[in-house]
Amino acid sequence: MASTAATTWRDLPLPDFKGQPGWEFTELRKFDLASFPAPSGGDLATEAEPVFSPPGLELRQVDDAWTRVDVPSDGPLVMPLAQAVETHGDLVEAHLGSVVTTTDDPFVARNAAEWEGGAFVYVPRNTRLDAPVLLTAIQAQAGTAMSWRVLIVLEEGAEAEVWEQELSAADGLFNTVVELVVGQNANLRFVSAQGLDEKSWVFGAQRARVARDAQLDWVTLGFGAANGKVFQNTILDGEGASGKVTGAYAVRNRQHLDFDTTQEHAAANTTSDLAFRGILADRSSAVWRGMIKVDPGAQQTDAFQESRNLLVSKKAHADAIPGLEILANDVRCTHAAAIAQVDPEQVYYLRSRGLRESAAQRLVIEGFMSELVERFEEGDVRDALAAAIDRRLEAVLG
Repeated sequence: MASTAATTWRDLPLPDFKGQPGWEFTELRKFDLASFPAPSGGDLATEAEPVFSPPGLELRQVDDAWTRVDVPSDGPLVMPLAQAVETHGDLVEAHLGSVVTTTDDPFVARNAAEWEGGAFVYVPRNTRLDAPVLLTAIQAQAGTAMSWRVLIVLEEGAEAEVWEQELSAADGLFNTVVELVVGQNANLRFVSAQGLDEKSWVFGAQRARVARDAQLDWVTLGFGAANGKVFQNTILDGEGASGKVTGAYAVRNRQHLDFDTTQEHAAANTTSDLAFRGILADRSSAVWRGMIKVDPGAQQTDAFQESRNLLVSKKAHADAIPGLEILANDVRCTHAAAIAQVDPEQVYYLRSRGLRESAAQRLVIEGFMSELVERFEEGDVRDALAAAIDRRLEAVLG
């Protein structure tokens, strides 16, 4: 697969923001994919500002360097993907590229050709990963293209919690592909955060396939990068499958982030619940485009999506574009989208209670984001998300 992609990605045209659906808001006219060489000689000692503190076992990669791990004889596997290809080749081959396929997307094609290290999490049937796992990828060499590949496979009845963070110590291109395979009656929580240098480009293809009676709880945080677009697709492939997707972003200066989400209901009696919230300051901009797709025969679908954005500057800009594509007649699908400035009446109320204007505004913003955090039960996940969002708000709001 890699050798074929290596001969084709340079020949594939970049998306045209004027002529290709989904790219109308992210212009690549001045972007040259080939101008970012692959990194060479990564140093595992490199540090970068984390979004999360390691909750347990950490699998770490810096540029093209990664730490090999001891391979257990049986049970769950947490290891670099490149090492898994060597030691568990048949297992990897059965799933790698099965959810995100290499087609005419130049970013996916380049990732398939050039990924090094990567991360592989495998939980066998009716097995539970005892502790959360943290996957950390750090881009350290300025001006390079880091191709980060993640493959997570849960067999029937398995359970796991995996955290991933994409960091950088220098600007460049971060190109990521994530594949989540959630087997029948399995349960996966995947928490992903992007905290790249604010001069970097980021492009991502992230997709999950959820089997019968399985559950996926997917969290996405977008804080860093100067520009880029990430596709996030959840495919509910078996009857009784459910997917919960929670996204938060906070941008400043001239940052531009573009999120493109799909909730595809490919089987009957499936449910999905997606909520994105964003804070935009200065001259920053963000796009959320969401599609609920109900395939023929996917009766009794229950799907919801919402995007709410709070502008803390008159020069910030957000676009929220929900969409429905329904090919079944017994479904319940709803969506909501809102973009607004900080409510002056709420600020006035708080100021009348003795708060300064800056403190009152900050309290309104924190309340806006806290509603997203409250989608989670009290515990480590909720606390970690609240802390990550609070630190980012401190940076964005000053």
